Amino acid sequence: MHIAVTGSIAMDHLMTFPGRFSESLVVEHLDKVSLSFLVEELQIRRGGIAPNISFGLAALGLDPLLVGSVGEDFREYRAWLDRHGVLTWPVHVSETAHTARFVCTTDADHAQIASFYTGAMAEARQIELTPIAEKVGRLDLVVISPNDPEAMQRHTEECRIRGYEFVADPSQQMAWMNGDEIRRLIEGAAYLFSNEYEDSLISQKTGWSHQEILERVGVRVITRGRHGATVEIKGEDRVDVPIAPETARVDPTGVGDAFRAGFVAGLAWGVSMERCAQIGSLLSSYVIAIVGTQEYRFNGSFLPRFAAAFGDDAAADIEPHLKGIRL
Repeated sequence: MHIAVTGSIAMDHLMTFPGRFSESLVVEHLDKVSLSFLVEELQIRRGGIAPNISFGLAALGLDPLLVGSVGEDFREYRAWLDRHGVLTWPVHVSETAHTARFVCTTDADHAQIASFYTGAMAEARQIELTPIAEKVGRLDLVVISPNDPEAMQRHTEECRIRGYEFVADPSQQMAWMNGDEIRRLIEGAAYLFSNEYEDSLISQKTGWSHQEILERVGVRVITRGRHGATVEIKGEDRVDVPIAPETARVDPTGVGDAFRAGFVAGLAWGVSMERCAQIGSLLSSYVIAIVGTQEYRFNGSFLPRFAAAFGDDAAADIEPHLKGIRL
């Protein structure tokens, strides 16, 4: 199955603040906020939503095509992804801008304050999907994750015109988009991903009810934090999947990307929507247990942990697909 994952490609600068942001915020003076937090730890990690999803897909034995824009400083990161099974040849390299940067501080409550430098990501709007499809023969699924807004619109429209099945995952970019822009990203998607807050934001900005949104896409997948995830399919009963037990809660950065990777891997394997969500849930539990979005390793634990979380029957359904697992 040829899966193209479009989206931001960035380096993550992750810091840890031992206190609570809320203790330094004065509600009646938020319009004058000026704060500096003394952090205890700095980790510089590979990140960006598209590579995070692609890394997870590759870890589960697939060969995802990474589609995005980077700077000349991407060489070491490219080598890392290539070694782990991600196909990076579709990546556009800017001649003038640096690879994007994500700078995030996480407090003791796992609340986060973050900034994102766009850099070379702005040139993603120059990327056309059709030459990529022609080179590999076809594109079975295109994941359109947060990216340069014009790139997201271009990729979505090209998918509709060319008949490529696509996943709509606007998430963080919805804060900058109006209702018309969000409607154009969603209309006709085979799958729509969001968290609970984003679910409400989609309705607020588009004017569509929850049911009207479901009528415009094939499947809705809504993550609910520690309450798991919900999968809604037109004309069928909703599926609720709990989170998989975690070995530790260290850093939530990249957890949503891992869930998406696991879910899309399940789609590629042809298992049920429930199994897709369960795979995503377990993969997320690996990411939250470490600092960094691509530092996890299975070391033979994926299937036993899956069975422990969701039962032997569920494990039997996915076991045949784990032969190509890479980590």
